[in-house]
Amino acid sequence: MNQSVEIIDVTPRDGIQNEDTILDSDAKLKMIDYAIKAGASRIEVTSFVNPKRVPQMADADAVCARLPENPHCQYIGLALNGRGFERAVAAGLDEVNYVVVASDTFSQRNQATDTYSGIETFNELSNESTGRARVGVTIAAAFGCPFEGEMPLSRLLDVVKGCMQAQPFELAIADTIGVATPTDIRQRIDAIKQLYPDIPLRLHLHNTRNTGIANAWAAVEAGVTALDSSFGGVGGCPFAPRATGNIATEDLVYMLERSGVSTGIDLDIAIEAAEFVETSLQKTIPGMVMKAGKFPLQNTAA
Repeated sequence: MNQSVEIIDVTPRDGIQNEDTILDSDAKLKMIDYAIKAGASRIEVTSFVNPKRVPQMADADAVCARLPENPHCQYIGLALNGRGFERAVAAGLDEVNYVVVASDTFSQRNQATDTYSGIETFNELSNESTGRARVGVTIAAAFGCPFEGEMPLSRLLDVVKGCMQAQPFELAIADTIGVATPTDIRQRIDAIKQLYPDIPLRLHLHNTRNTGIANAWAAVEAGVTALDSSFGGVGGCPFAPRATGNIATEDLVYMLERSGVSTGIDLDIAIEAAEFVETSLQKTIPGMVMKAGKFPLQNTAA
């Protein structure tokens, strides 16, 4: 397979937002530094949310103020509402990733609004932001909702159509609670590409039910050009019960690179970064390549 896939690092945002251990800004900036050194061209550095609801993100503005200048890396801020969107733009980030949840119940829990009101808000904010930052959209719970269950394809496509009115530069589809299988991935990506063949597609996968890596491969085969991941596979959503971690960056890089798919990510540095995350969180984290190492091992004998 002769192609390349962009890996967007989400460790300092999704990777730690649900953790009990509150990390300081220095630790988050160290994670960002690791991502840059590993070769990440885009990093989701924080989310602009209510710190009472997501304490890990209380220092969002402070983190953004200390981001290293790097012409080869784009910084992304996540927003859930108008206030968060304006904070992300004011912070001088390169991109704002706005979230619209495909199910009403989860949307109310996550953003205190129903899905179609969320779409309307996204369209308004996107239209007002011209020239200030690139705006993308993530459709959360695109495969299933923790409260309503299955997400019908017809419902997802209606939400996609609503969001595409704003002409985002990128459309991200999130398996927020990790229920998708490769068949689901192919079906939904194919359906979206039939409607919008030119929109760059990004996939945000959780490995809650151990299908994340298989889903990532199915996404690549289906033509997805960007995948989210976190060092060590950390992550989870505070408002989605039992929605555990992302796919691990180092596991994803290992699979893709050995399959002939270029990622631009240095596996050794990604493993080192995962070890740093594990030490920072003071617990064992899910990543597997960080434990097993690369293969084949380099011959270090004299």
